[in-house]
Amino acid sequence: MTAGDLSGPGPSEENGQPPVNTATASARTLADPGTPFAVLDVHKALRNIERLGTRAARLGVTLRPHVKTAKSLDVAALLHDGTPCPVTVSTLAEAEAFADGGYTDITYAVGIDPHKLPRVIALLRRGVRLRILLDSAEQATFVAETSRQAGLPIPAQIEIDCDGHRGGLKPDAPGLLEIGRILHSADCLDGVLTHAGESYVAYGTEEQGLAAKNERDTAVAAAERLRAAGLPVPTVSVGSTPTAHAAEDLTGVTELRAGNYVFFDLVMAGLGVCRVEDLALSVVVTVIGHRPEYGWIVTDGGWMAMSRDRGTAVQAQDQGYGLVTDLAGHLIPDLVMTAASQEHGTLTTRDGATPPELPIGTRLRILPNHACATAAQHQGYHVIDSAAHDTAPTPAIKAFWPRVTGW
Repeated sequence: MTAGDLSGPGPSEENGQPPVNTATASARTLADPGTPFAVLDVHKALRNIERLGTRAARLGVTLRPHVKTAKSLDVAALLHDGTPCPVTVSTLAEAEAFADGGYTDITYAVGIDPHKLPRVIALLRRGVRLRILLDSAEQATFVAETSRQAGLPIPAQIEIDCDGHRGGLKPDAPGLLEIGRILHSADCLDGVLTHAGESYVAYGTEEQGLAAKNERDTAVAAAERLRAAGLPVPTVSVGSTPTAHAAEDLTGVTELRAGNYVFFDLVMAGLGVCRVEDLALSVVVTVIGHRPEYGWIVTDGGWMAMSRDRGTAVQAQDQGYGLVTDLAGHLIPDLVMTAASQEHGTLTTRDGATPPELPIGTRLRILPNHACATAAQHQGYHVIDSAAHDTAPTPAIKAFWPRVTGW
């Protein structure tokens, strides 16, 4: 999909997503909608998508993008020239919305519980191959029993812990084979999946490369152990945005997952995975006040617009709640969003010097720490194309793309 495809209704308008309100629909430039609102630069998103797509092809693995960051059918249409591709989701609401949009190969990468299985079965009956995730014999048992009762295998992947970040089993865990056998008895065993969550504190290509190698080695070791016990492992799934961009050898892996890479954010820039100029998501805010005695510029964009995420606080360069640009996307030197209350944002200079002269009513864009968290604060994206207005002080809005919400 190219920027030229932005006119007319997108996938979201054809699949029951929330309607666009009149004010949003009539907006023509970033000077028009009420602030704060989210902005997606489609040119940068397409560039980010191409970068990882090319890498996955070189590594010889299927790329299964995680749509939890954008949660948008319209954004997903950028991934594969407008045609449905394999995707990962973090909620069943996403799975259902993407199924409505024609996606039939979906991995639900959050541990399953019994009350969600009727929705899983419903999607399977619609012809969607929805894979679920688990890491205990208890889960495997109720999945296998539900599959038998429904007369329909539920594809299930065993979550493998590669770095102690969250859930999963170590590849040598005593329960791994038991879980595999329970799932296989109901024809449900689909493979193994791991996520190198600790790569989000891996700085530079060397550390990220080691995390990627460990991620691969751990997943492959688990798969080989299951296969040695006579169990099928068709899928070996790995991925995080840092490791996906650092992996050099994915021998034994079948698919690569990542999601943040479509938008990127300041955490990823701080790790060296991307540049600040690659960030495709921002939030437009308006200057509503000044406190010169404190060196503050006050905006109408607080943590309800940006989220509470302070992911860069542990990095070498703390970016506060976000970096500040003008409406055209040019960074304002040394100006940072350093504090936030619910509906107020505070901008200050890094060195405490007098901030630039920004009159009340001035519109600015804030680049976020964590794209997933910031995007979740908004109903959708006002889409711009920086390739089409490099010299325009106020970018034109090409479209509005709604987000999927709920669980």
